[in-house]
Amino acid sequence: PMRFIVSTDYLGVGWLHAGLLFTVMLSIAPSASHAQATTRGARPLRVAYLSTSATMAPVWMAKDSGGFAREALDTEVLSMSSSSAIPALIANEIDVVEVSAAPVLTASLRGIDVVFVAGLLNTMIWDFYARPEIKNVEQLKGKIIGTDRPATPVAYGTLVALKKMGLTPKDVQLRPLGSSPQIVAAFYAGQIAGGVGSPPASFKLERDGFHSLVSLLDVPYQNVGLVVRRGRMDELGSRLVPLLRAVRAGVERYYADKAFAMKVIGKYTKETDHDVLDRSYEFYKKAGFRRELVTSEPGLQGILDFLSESIPEAKTAKPAQFFDDRFVRQVNSGK
Repeated sequence: PMRFIVSTDYLGVGWLHAGLLFTVMLSIAPSASHAQATTRGARPLRVAYLSTSATMAPVWMAKDSGGFAREALDTEVLSMSSSSAIPALIANEIDVVEVSAAPVLTASLRGIDVVFVAGLLNTMIWDFYARPEIKNVEQLKGKIIGTDRPATPVAYGTLVALKKMGLTPKDVQLRPLGSSPQIVAAFYAGQIAGGVGSPPASFKLERDGFHSLVSLLDVPYQNVGLVVRRGRMDELGSRLVPLLRAVRAGVERYYADKAFAMKVIGKYTKETDHDVLDRSYEFYKKAGFRRELVTSEPGLQGILDFLSESIPEAKTAKPAQFFDDRFVRQVNSGK
């Protein structure tokens, strides 16, 4: 099949230009893969996950615990870079993507028809870490804090952490470095005094003497959920209900079978350190994958408030614009 996959920024101008390009492509001709599916019969449901972080565990658990097979659902579970996922979804190259809200809301606010059909993790997973010699929040003032580009999840988490500690961006020096790997590297290079981190990198930071000044685990946030194109919901509907049942079963297996869940996490993350796997499992058990698959309206509102500084349309948008829970309601009612 013809593939319209472009390497672009996770968010920002480059991504938005890519989204507009895909919109133009799709207005000219239908997706070649969609045409093939029509002539040859329905292809497998393509579900993409975007990182080797254990945030993606619900889809992994659904696959490896046999949930998709029990639902007789022909499924391909694919690993994809975060920069390619939304464009691939727009081009119908994938059908469902497990992704957090910032890129979804950014795309939707720019007119792309992407929508959450389920929420899987509805809290932030960051702690704000500081160098060993920084003992309290007051000592952060005037220091360099690592962050990411405007409108990215890490930038949002950093601002939330500062507010929770009673600081404003003017109290520190925010330095955009990139996402979590770049921030961790900057810690070890001695370039920054503080920044947000999440598992498993946060476990290494703690072992090496960096310490958390504040946890964001109690902050509502639409972390990963399942996203589709709104225009394909009727087409995909008969397969979305069994998909959601399988994912819910995977979440239930996560809580019921720690040994198996750790094995699955290790398989997809390539992590072999038993302590890291154990801590990863316990962290996400505490964070709470959602059995009921609900999308967090307060979490979406918080991101809209954040995005409103760079995207004017976010100021008047409402959380209900970005999710459709019709299939979750069917699953939760036993239909």
